[in-house]
Amino acid sequence: MLLGLLEYIADHATDLVGLLWEHLQIIGIAILASLIVGVTLGIFISRHDRLASVVISIAGVIMTIPSLAMFAFMIPLLGIGLEPAWVALALYALLPIIRNTNVAIRNVNPAMLEAGRGMGMTDLQILSKVRVPLALPVIMAGVRTSVVLTIGIAAIAAYIGAGGLGTYIFRGISQSYANPIIAGALVVSLLAILSDLILGRLENWLVPKGLKVRA
Repeated sequence: MLLGLLEYIADHATDLVGLLWEHLQIIGIAILASLIVGVTLGIFISRHDRLASVVISIAGVIMTIPSLAMFAFMIPLLGIGLEPAWVALALYALLPIIRNTNVAIRNVNPAMLEAGRGMGMTDLQILSKVRVPLALPVIMAGVRTSVVLTIGIAAIAAYIGAGGLGTYIFRGISQSYANPIIAGALVVSLLAILSDLILGRLENWLVPKGLKVRA
């Protein structure tokens, strides 16, 4: 069986690379959108306790919706293809980013904030030069979680015609043929592992020494 799988992957390597590129496009746009929205919301709600509870609860409810149901719900709203996939995946990726940003910004050492004010910094300068840099390790941990999560869920996007590596998985299911299912799932898993390693390296580069945390 292993030999047959390896032969199948070798014979379909070009197709798999093309679908991998589609998968990267799907998750890239979704993560970028969720990163912009999630970090902005996380910073905003860090100053509003009641609003923070509401926003995080809503994001949590969204994450509990089964992926097939979410994609099916998007069809009457946005049709089929990339657009509904982007929206659904961005929604799924929000919770870890919002929650980690909110917690990280809230837990910045007050002494560091007072030092910034003592230097004459404005609130915006304190946010950009003190709060965010100190919160970055925890924010990055949330981003890494969201990326790995989104890579897996994006495989279901093939159900609504968005393409990606899920195409092979659904093809194998429809044909009752194990090799495309395993090949698609294997590449998705390797992509998730590689993405987490790359983001870990990026975190090491961005985060000042002594502030790093493990995801």
